[in-house]
Amino acid sequence: MATLTVERPAIVVPIDSLPPLDVTRPGSLNPPPQRTNTIFDTFLDTYYSFQDRRAALGLSNPGTVDNIAKEVQRDVFLTNQTFSGLRAELNKSFSISPLFQISHAFSAGSQQLSPYTFLALYGTANQLCQAQLDSDLSLSARFNQRLTQSLIFKTQVQIQPASNAGPGGAQLSFEQDYTGADFSASLKSINPSILEGGLTGMFIGSFLQAVTPRLALGLEGVLQRPGGGMGPEAALSYAGKYRGDDWVGSLQILAQGGLQGSYWKRLTDKVETGVDVNLQFAGLSGANSMMGGPSKDGVATLGAKWEFSRSIFRAQVDSQGKIGCLLEKVVAPPVRMTFAGEMDHVKNSAKLGLAVSIEASGEELMEQQERVIAPTPPF
Repeated sequence: MATLTVERPAIVVPIDSLPPLDVTRPGSLNPPPQRTNTIFDTFLDTYYSFQDRRAALGLSNPGTVDNIAKEVQRDVFLTNQTFSGLRAELNKSFSISPLFQISHAFSAGSQQLSPYTFLALYGTANQLCQAQLDSDLSLSARFNQRLTQSLIFKTQVQIQPASNAGPGGAQLSFEQDYTGADFSASLKSINPSILEGGLTGMFIGSFLQAVTPRLALGLEGVLQRPGGGMGPEAALSYAGKYRGDDWVGSLQILAQGGLQGSYWKRLTDKVETGVDVNLQFAGLSGANSMMGGPSKDGVATLGAKWEFSRSIFRAQVDSQGKIGCLLEKVVAPPVRMTFAGEMDHVKNSAKLGLAVSIEASGEELMEQQERVIAPTPPF
């Protein structure tokens, strides 16, 4: 019995009759959902259009308001690095992943450093635990938890016992940091309490947004409610940062009537320099008219940083006649020496400091460093 095969002609659909597909948006190959709410659909169209224009700019995260002058104040200047007297540190690492370290520090001839300090640190990719105990029973501890890839929750506790230097005290702070693709937001509360008939404490909120690939603008608000029947106090500051090819400039307008600007530039691959100008205009609002009227004060600081093969040298000078320098040198892979010097021509005083740091690590840990990648805790 013969079989008859009938070929059907192919149906040709003109391409011009098909709706255009947006392949840049996920799910664009699927048919669009049926729209029923005009107001909600208009809002979605506006939101998607704004997100598409925002992504087309190629913006990156600009950092935080607290670190808006990081290149100058933390990388070049001697901020929180100078010391006086003799200091010896012994660091011991027990593990790389998770990170576990302890440190013993001994100091002599210094009025700011305690004779003995013990520090312990434990960190993973999502957690950080750090505690420090001094010989005068001063305790500081912090715990950071990375909830998501963008959100970090930070807790810090400081306890200072009473002594001849002061009555002592305690401080508790909570901070939430959110890092977006092109912005950063932070909310911090210091000593919050509801035991005095309402919410008391200090609350600080900041936001920094990248406007262009080089320019970022932000603001910071401070709300303080001391309690005891006193009314709240609020202040608002503004910040801006511009990043060039080999330089960075930042400007902050402080709520107390101040202006702070910084400029950082990389001269060569191993030389960086920075300038910081801080102007204070106290009493211009009339609040201090009974104390002698408005006053003006300003400080300009110039610093430089040199990086060598096994050492780093920093130096700075300011308009108040203060000169400082800091030299860090690696004598051997486990031994580091630090020399600090500061001279104040106005007060006719000088400070010198010498520190030796020794890193004690076993052979097993050295082998682990070659095989395991150390995690980056949420500092």
